[in-house]
Amino acid sequence: MPHRIGTRLGTSTSNRPRRARRADPVAATPRLTRLAACLLGTATLSLPAWSQEQAAPAPAAAASAAAAAPAPAPAGPAADKSLDTVVVTGIRASLESALNAKRQDKGIVDVIKAEDIAKFPDTNLAESLQRIPGVVIDRDAGEGRNITVRGLGADFTRVRINGIEALATTGGTDSSGGANRSRGFDFNVFAAELFNTITVRKSSSAEIDEGSLGATVDLQAARPFDFNKRVVAASVKARYNDLARETDPRAAFLLSDVFFDKKLGVLVSGAYSKRRLFEEGFSTVRWDNGPSSGGWCSPQGVTPANPTTTATNCGPAAQGVPRLPASAGATAAYNAASSADNFHPRLPRYGRLTHDQDRLGLTGSVQFKPTDSTLLTFDMLYSKLDATRREDFLEAISFSRTASQGGKPQTSVVEAQYAPNGALQYGVFNGVDIRAESRYDELTTTFRQPSLTLEQDITDHLKLNAKVGRADSKFRNPVQTTVTLDALNVNGYTLDFRDNDRLPVIKYPFDPAAQNGALQIVGVPQVTTGTQPTTVTNTTTSEIRIRPQGANNVNDIAHLDLAWEVMPDTLTLKAGFDYKKYSFDTFEFRRVNQNDTIFSPAAGSGVLTKMLTGFGRGLSLPEGTPTSWVIPDLNAIAAAYDIYCNCIKSGPAGGPGDYTLSSTTNGNARGNNRAVVEKDTGGFVQADFEGRVLGLRMQGNVGVRYVVTEQDATGYLATGGGTEVVIGQKYKDWLPALNVSANLTKDLIARFAAAKVMARPQLGNLNPGGTISTTGTLSITTGNPYLKPFRAKTFDGSLEWYFGRNAFIGVGLFQKNIDTYIQSLRTNAPYNQTGLPLSLLPSNFTGEEVFQLTTPINTPGGKLRGIELNYQQPFTFLPSWGKNFGTVLNYTYVKSKITYLISPTSNSTISDDLLNMSPKSWNATMYYDDNTFSARVSASKRSSFLTRVPGQNNNDVEGKNATLNVDASISYKVNDHLTITLEGVNLTNEANDQFISRARNSPVVYHVTGREYLLGASYKF
Repeated sequence: MPHRIGTRLGTSTSNRPRRARRADPVAATPRLTRLAACLLGTATLSLPAWSQEQAAPAPAAAASAAAAAPAPAPAGPAADKSLDTVVVTGIRASLESALNAKRQDKGIVDVIKAEDIAKFPDTNLAESLQRIPGVVIDRDAGEGRNITVRGLGADFTRVRINGIEALATTGGTDSSGGANRSRGFDFNVFAAELFNTITVRKSSSAEIDEGSLGATVDLQAARPFDFNKRVVAASVKARYNDLARETDPRAAFLLSDVFFDKKLGVLVSGAYSKRRLFEEGFSTVRWDNGPSSGGWCSPQGVTPANPTTTATNCGPAAQGVPRLPASAGATAAYNAASSADNFHPRLPRYGRLTHDQDRLGLTGSVQFKPTDSTLLTFDMLYSKLDATRREDFLEAISFSRTASQGGKPQTSVVEAQYAPNGALQYGVFNGVDIRAESRYDELTTTFRQPSLTLEQDITDHLKLNAKVGRADSKFRNPVQTTVTLDALNVNGYTLDFRDNDRLPVIKYPFDPAAQNGALQIVGVPQVTTGTQPTTVTNTTTSEIRIRPQGANNVNDIAHLDLAWEVMPDTLTLKAGFDYKKYSFDTFEFRRVNQNDTIFSPAAGSGVLTKMLTGFGRGLSLPEGTPTSWVIPDLNAIAAAYDIYCNCIKSGPAGGPGDYTLSSTTNGNARGNNRAVVEKDTGGFVQADFEGRVLGLRMQGNVGVRYVVTEQDATGYLATGGGTEVVIGQKYKDWLPALNVSANLTKDLIARFAAAKVMARPQLGNLNPGGTISTTGTLSITTGNPYLKPFRAKTFDGSLEWYFGRNAFIGVGLFQKNIDTYIQSLRTNAPYNQTGLPLSLLPSNFTGEEVFQLTTPINTPGGKLRGIELNYQQPFTFLPSWGKNFGTVLNYTYVKSKITYLISPTSNSTISDDLLNMSPKSWNATMYYDDNTFSARVSASKRSSFLTRVPGQNNNDVEGKNATLNVDASISYKVNDHLTITLEGVNLTNEANDQFISRARNSPVVYHVTGREYLLGASYKF
């Protein structure tokens, strides 16, 4: 297989001897017809090293601390001007190591060095990365999953592991993005203990691969020549979550040794953790306005919006849902609720998500140095994340459904109060369908990465680097099953936000905890003669959804570069070649019965239910909120209906008794069956320079990268029941880059960087096919295989003052001129206006149902500007034990305006923030360290940010509100071998608070996951 290499000259972490050097005295708008054609086929400061030390860093780090510290680099001619690694055991020395690395780099980077094991309350790599200025994280199940760098989200950040570009993906809750089928890296796949160095490259250079607008993140695992002696280290921890009330283990180890006069080195390390937790709270699956989904049922005497409504019934008489009697109050409530300016939650619900995760990681490295000029390194990384997740909700489903689904046109508004901004404050409703919904997922991500690196000194002045490798990530979700209990058309449902807009009072006109009560399996009646119906007319009955799915990401890379030192210590010329083949494919299956209906159980629902209890311990729930309710018993239902047989159990094909699964022929599943293959061929030339200009010490690099991208996207069209189509495109990019720094004084450094950069389109947006969802939210989604990549020009400048040992003040300015952007354009339209045939809909649909239409397009983009402020200082000026205190502070401000199209039928635009960009973020840490006892408290603040523009369901935007996460840890060094640690994570039980509408700030998700405490010990042999 073709391979590609990512290690660059000058960034190797090996200890291969280098030649002595002179000392440095200073260290086009789519239309609905296009949518139809696509479906049918007819158309800047360094992060302190201690923060990684705090973050439960790599076992290698523990071993590093255990090893004898190497002698300091000499200040004379033998000084090594590569990034120095200062082996430390305390916070202060670790801070100094990070500053030293940043100070010497030619570009604008932040470096985290792990120097001990399990000293910071960070459960994964993202938790460590958030301490870097300009880096903020997004969480799933209470732990970091993705990162945003300087306002640019996960799709704009490349990640390399041991020099190999990698993409690890896993599944998540629907509100956090669900299964990752994008280019964004899921950092929660890996334990932080597997790595000993993280480098965030914020400026670009020609020798660094293309593909990033935000940053390139390099993760480096430990290697045996990092230590050059025998090293053994281990740690164990117990983790307690106060919401789930569970205690789980976490452990790590490292073994490293060298042989044959240090010509051969072998290292192996591993980390294992288990994590069980609850995620509880309120959610709505967005808000919509009064006329949506066909509007409400009008009281008698008021002209109905739904033409099937009779004089006395909401909808057809056969439904038996009575209209409210005529009265002034009923008319006033109906008129208020029907206003397009007034909004209500679509699926108001309380729920609990039960997470159970097992994470295992292993690394291995073999290094062979037959001569002083040759180093061969083989690295292997393995990680496996096994998880289950159960989601249990008690919800009202009528407010988001149409008349044919027995939804909103059958619901009457008894009382309604709205805030001046249009948000529902209080409502009483009749004819509401109530549901207890349970979903169960089994999820596995397996990541493997072998790589082979050769570093060869051909002569004293000519060096060669070569690397081949593969990064292989497989995500599997073999079980994703949803079952429901339902109570149809209940009267007196109450929703009250008046005292708390995040945790409303919800009252049901029945006891939701009563077994054999109102909540039952409502099945489709089975007929003995005639045609078996698939659904009940104008009704949403109970469902069994079965949706197994998965995704594969494979990067094969090869790299070769040469470096010629033309003028020693002054000018080095580099040239290299890169080849990468990236393969992505994803699949999904769903029931042939696209309505997901079932027959009524022969023995009744009682034996197929169980109870959820103890809900809301981590929430200040308003009085009257149910803390227990009946839920479906998935195991009992699976056994009773034999739902995993992939067969017809009873009745006709496609009927309620058909549990056969299909993929590309299934309109609901088709869109998640797709693939992308990219072949990227590139090369670069670069000059590294250093010397004196006008008496100032200067260093940097200048060069250009040329890359050709060949892209084939595969999808499936609706014609012929799923016709495969492959569409290819090819584009070329010239990407110049410049980095320069100048020592204005001995301790004052100015830096400047400029580059042209590009990032390839999101994978899902390239799908040449599409999908139609006819259950839940009615939607039609298509891709666009002709999308151009994101392209931008970037400019960076910084001023850094190292005013004392381990003391630093810095300011960084950056601007990115985004010339080409990609947005998902959304609109709502009746199905019969899309140009798609009615044959693609279930038989009970009329074509008048309103669908949400989504397609990606290129837009002009806009500018992003920002500033980073950094300050760190040990308080050595204080007397006595006060000198052991210190602080690290950073603040980032980002501003951007992106041009968004708002309609597929016009060229109207709006200007708004870049998605995933928090305008303000900061980190603050206060620490104490006397080399025996250490303690620290850290806080990370991220301001609110947008996740979707324009918003869905008649809203302007969607986003997440600000978060403040506080962590703390203390450690006691018993002796040179044993250290005891106590850590606290998420001490404020910060909520995941998602919103819709900038004016209303209406809740979409408000969930908490509890506080976590970790008690542990590390031992160095």
